[in-house]
Amino acid sequence: MFDSIYSSSVTTAEFFWMAATALVSGVLFAWLMSLRVRSTKRFFIVVSLVPFVVGAVITFVNGNIGAGVAIGGAFSLIRFRSAPGSADEIAAILIAMGSGIAFGMGYLAYGVIILVALGVLYFVFASLHIFEHRAMSEEKLLRVTVPESLEYTDMFDDTFSRYLKKAERVGVKTTGMGSMFRLSYLIRMKDPSEEKAFIDALRTKNGNLEISILPYSEQQVQL
Repeated sequence: MFDSIYSSSVTTAEFFWMAATALVSGVLFAWLMSLRVRSTKRFFIVVSLVPFVVGAVITFVNGNIGAGVAIGGAFSLIRFRSAPGSADEIAAILIAMGSGIAFGMGYLAYGVIILVALGVLYFVFASLHIFEHRAMSEEKLLRVTVPESLEYTDMFDDTFSRYLKKAERVGVKTTGMGSMFRLSYLIRMKDPSEEKAFIDALRTKNGNLEISILPYSEQQVQL
């Protein structure tokens, strides 16, 4: 059961056994991940196909070093055309690729175990309240637009001290053809119910320009 189905040369029947197992397992894994990971339909379609694609590539390379290097170079180009993904999406792709290697070497049982077991394990971990940092979950990203004529270094300090437990400036960006600055702060509210009052207090100082409070992530700061 745990031996490779491939003989010295891969037959048509062996390849189609690998393809069927990889596709069915990939769809099951994508469905398990969709229960906990927030992403697009296209992402889960891709995840369900990755085990078969990687398995087929490994099968066709079949010990040919030159072909393996060429395929590796082609795969490396994909990252330059891919949008940054979340940790959940990257984990799903890595698991799918790992199982694809097992399928490509003919170890169908190991490939199925990798997909199903890690899919279930991910679902269980995501359902449990472990590895959660309460303070980090309370942090948000504040963006305030101010005219270029204002000295923004400490203009909000009194408002921040009144409403916030924490205020750390994490970015400054020019906008409006250089006529305004967009300031980004990592904040933690003292009382979340005072969010509207906090925004109103900021509006009186930034000339009623755009203000936004968003869930914090590293990618948002880079925008």
